[in-house]
Amino acid sequence: MRAAQLSPKGTIVFGASDVLGRIGSLQVRLARNTREIEAAQAVRYRVFVEEMRATLPPMAMRLRRDIDRWDAICDHLLVLDTAIEGDAEDQIVGTYRLLRQDVATLHGGFYSACEFEVETLTGRHPGKRFMELGRSCVLPTYRAKRTVELLWQGNWAYALRHNVDAMFGCGSFPGTAPEMHALALSFLHHVARADPDWQVAARPDQLRDMDMMPVEAISPRRALLALPPLIKGYLRLGAMVGTGAVVDQAFNTTDVLILLPVERIANRYVNYYGADAGRFAS
Repeated sequence: MRAAQLSPKGTIVFGASDVLGRIGSLQVRLARNTREIEAAQAVRYRVFVEEMRATLPPMAMRLRRDIDRWDAICDHLLVLDTAIEGDAEDQIVGTYRLLRQDVATLHGGFYSACEFEVETLTGRHPGKRFMELGRSCVLPTYRAKRTVELLWQGNWAYALRHNVDAMFGCGSFPGTAPEMHALALSFLHHVARADPDWQVAARPDQLRDMDMMPVEAISPRRALLALPPLIKGYLRLGAMVGTGAVVDQAFNTTDVLILLPVERIANRYVNYYGADAGRFAS
């Protein structure tokens, strides 16, 4: 495996053999060049715009790619199906965007800080290394256990490589009416709210109350069924949730902040993927 090198913007560039995991014809690794990043943006467009009805800026809509300023400073985790004919750009079926705190600090901060008071969290833990997870998406025909496992294999391997202490990012509910998700949001507020030391609130001008039902009226079983799969998966890992939701009109979603300190990751998942991320490593 060839060593990683830093690009001028701080993004990690890996050698061609640096595959983080494999299951059958699927493999997970970081994007190696601009063409692959653009292909990942096109996959995001298919999911966020064509499927979820997001409205992007005119240039992004014209190019049919989900683009913003953070793409240039993030690492882009890709799941590829090598059984698909064509170049690597044609094989991308899932993606995650990863932003380390040291890079974010040099380039204007985290994406999530547009909606949540992330700076209060990082300021409370000056000795810890944070990483933001964002823009998670998988093409419809690949939304199965193997793809999700490889995305987490890649996240875990990357976090270990960079000595990350905590991960966070927005988790989204479909639609811009929080009251449509009263059961699930109230469940998160009462049952999964972050400990005071890890608490992060939505920005005051955007905060929407999650506490819409009393705890005694909540059926945990029904609430779990009402959670989006990604948020449910985070909770199983050991994640917590910030205070307040935010409506994202452009992406047609209602967002909550997910917080996952590495020390809280459930032992069964650490054992499953391996303390060295060796479970699906090539």
